Amino acid sequence: MTELRHIEDIAVEDDAPREECGVFAVYGESDSFGAAGMTLNALFGIQHRGQESAGIAVSNGRTISVHKGMGLVREAFTEEDVRRLEGFMAIGHVRYSTAGKGLSVNAQPIKANTSLGTIAIAHNGSLVNADALLSELKSSGAVFESASDAEIILNLMARSGRAHLPEALRDACAKIVGSYALVLLTPESITALRDPMGNRPLCLGRAGNTYLVASESCALNTVGAKLIRDVEPGELITLDANGLHSVKLLESKRKAICAVEYVYFARPDSELDGKVVHLVRKEMGRQLARESKVEADVVIPVPDSGWSTALGFSEESSIPLDIGLSVNRYVGRTFIQPKQELRNRGVTLKLTPIDAVIRGKRVAMIDDSIVRGTTSGILVNLLREAGAAEVHMLISSPPWRFPCSYGIDVAAAKELVASSHSVEEIRRFINADSLHYLSLEGLCEAIGRPANEICLACFTGEAPTDNLCPC
Repeated sequence: MTELRHIEDIAVEDDAPREECGVFAVYGESDSFGAAGMTLNALFGIQHRGQESAGIAVSNGRTISVHKGMGLVREAFTEEDVRRLEGFMAIGHVRYSTAGKGLSVNAQPIKANTSLGTIAIAHNGSLVNADALLSELKSSGAVFESASDAEIILNLMARSGRAHLPEALRDACAKIVGSYALVLLTPESITALRDPMGNRPLCLGRAGNTYLVASESCALNTVGAKLIRDVEPGELITLDANGLHSVKLLESKRKAICAVEYVYFARPDSELDGKVVHLVRKEMGRQLARESKVEADVVIPVPDSGWSTALGFSEESSIPLDIGLSVNRYVGRTFIQPKQELRNRGVTLKLTPIDAVIRGKRVAMIDDSIVRGTTSGILVNLLREAGAAEVHMLISSPPWRFPCSYGIDVAAAKELVASSHSVEEIRRFINADSLHYLSLEGLCEAIGRPANEICLACFTGEAPTDNLCPC
């Protein structure tokens, strides 16, 4: 196992998939709180999707105003910032930089004066052919202020020669390969579009006469709105003075809903494409119990994403569920330390074993994924130090062998432990008594969709756009 030793030199903070981005839009909010205030609250609801920057663009029917800043939503906005954003429609964005570095210039929404008029755009997803498009646009004279995919889309729209936004957006998307959930703001309207594969989530909600669009339904709950339905793959929704308009703008031969949204990213109280995430994760736990048949005395979830899965595992296996790892929610992000021993202690600042629950027990520890394996090994050893008789590691996804091209930032392929090592080798590396991953078939069964309607590229390497040609 000498090839695995370099993994120990990687910071614990990087041993997890990163969130992507989240978008929100509201039209028709006319009370004293305003569209900006509602958008701010909604962004708190999808903060888990991006913690690097946040922004809001608002229209009063004539002009568009934008405020954005680095950090969490509460760091990017003051009360006065929100009060200055007057208007009855708005779009918002929380960002993690899957394309473009974490700089303020890359924060969204991005606003531009174009041949189509003034437009602000916010984007969740990733363009597989972004580099080719960027090179083509620059060679034809385009100037870019940021390194985000959103600006590429905006440039493609502006250069389409179309007089109307939907036609310009369709022309732009004809050149795009990848995933996207878009919200666009003009002085008069809001437009939302979901990629034709449905890879990134997007949903539609309503509160009275106010319409809303969000990456996840939990954002609707945050502002007292009700979920109407998901935005269909390839569907374009326009919100303006005449109400809501919908058209099927883009077609695809297949659906490719992101499996990792269900495994890790989405909040458990969200509903994605008709499936409540908490219930899907419980079913993942049941499938894990059926497939692994682990004999244990207690089931311990890794906070927080492991809870729903652990509950399902416990119900199916009849092994009692307990809190074995206490989480410290006041630590925040820990800095990379110069020595491995100190880096490892970054985990113990956040998670502490409860010895009385663990001592002398055979422990089934439930987590959502193993990326590099560093954190998993530390957690297994923490349980052993707390007196666990056995530690069995159970993962609610298949082995993560490939990096993602569609907006999920994970390690490079060479750093993904499962890309070059067997399950048995990984088990030895993390020092577990047994290691069980959920099978691909079990994952699809839990999600409740056939494999050809789910993007499983992180696990199989077979991206749904592999057969599509870049422009």
